[in-house]
Amino acid sequence: MRLQGSIELFQYWNRLRDGRPAPLRTEIEPADIKNLLADTFILELDTRGGPVFRLAGTRLCATYGRELKGYSFASMWTPRDQKIVARLSNNAFHDKNVVSMSFRGVSETGREHPFELLLLPIDGGRDSLRALGIVSAKERPFWMGADPIRENVLQSVRVIDPEIEPIFLKNRPAIEVPSLAPGDRHFKPLDVFSGPGRRIRHLVVLDGGRGE
Repeated sequence: MRLQGSIELFQYWNRLRDGRPAPLRTEIEPADIKNLLADTFILELDTRGGPVFRLAGTRLCATYGRELKGYSFASMWTPRDQKIVARLSNNAFHDKNVVSMSFRGVSETGREHPFELLLLPIDGGRDSLRALGIVSAKERPFWMGADPIRENVLQSVRVIDPEIEPIFLKNRPAIEVPSLAPGDRHFKPLDVFSGPGRRIRHLVVLDGGRGE
């Protein structure tokens, strides 16, 4: 977590849980985090077990240009990312893990902006699983709110069990989500490979082979 909104919400959540896997839903007091409410949300599971928005802050809804209540959380992401996002959400619901995601929001006109999302488990009982979250941006460009975000592109994730791992170990590496290949416009032709061979788009060609 690098952005102030994520850090403040985690600190509040961590104080409430007081060593438990998660705080009780009834312990969350909106007045205690009133400066964060515009960007926060609560997820629940629908009848098929998928995460949906139960509540969403006003600024978060404005960022996406629609009321998010009842909207599928996973469907906000690219088709490539939807399964992993659903699985990460289940880590928060069922395993009481803290999940942090870095992503690019792509607007209706193709503008892009970086965001950080934090997902925190809430204990609502076995039949009422919940997760508290926040979407933070380091800055808000002039167009945000007028040019709504239409799709999220996952860049990296951290899944943390707060019982065994301090969350503020900033040198803990994130798991980078690879870009789409071969056609992704962010693809770097000489990316990562330095061995004996030639890279052609997303393939590595090694010289030699079976002699005739």
